[in-house]
Amino acid sequence: MEHKVFVYVWEFIVKRAKQKDFEKAYGPQGEWVKLFSQGKGYLGTELHQDQVNPRRYITIDYWRSRQDRDTFRSTFAHEFQRLDALCESFTVQEKFLGDFDCFTNRLPSCQ
Repeated sequence: MEHKVFVYVWEFIVKRAKQKDFEKAYGPQGEWVKLFSQGKGYLGTELHQDQVNPRRYITIDYWRSRQDRDTFRSTFAHEFQRLDALCESFTVQEKFLGDFDCFTNRLPSCQ
């Protein structure tokens, strides 16, 4: 069965000395997942590491809808900003790649 869900995607270039910290914070058991899990409609997060440039990562956050994500961001704005400020020390560069509709025959394995 095909599902359509909302995803938003970020690209990160991580400081070499901070890769383990980054992976811990953004990984499947990390602080971001713990925070997002408090939001209605959160489905999961995937963390991808570039095989050619291992300091480059992509995160894909899955939500039932954009509205669910936006409601979460409003409700947990303070917590989000606090965690974002803490994690900024891990990266050299962060780039928002966009909001997307995702057509999939599965939901993220990291639910």
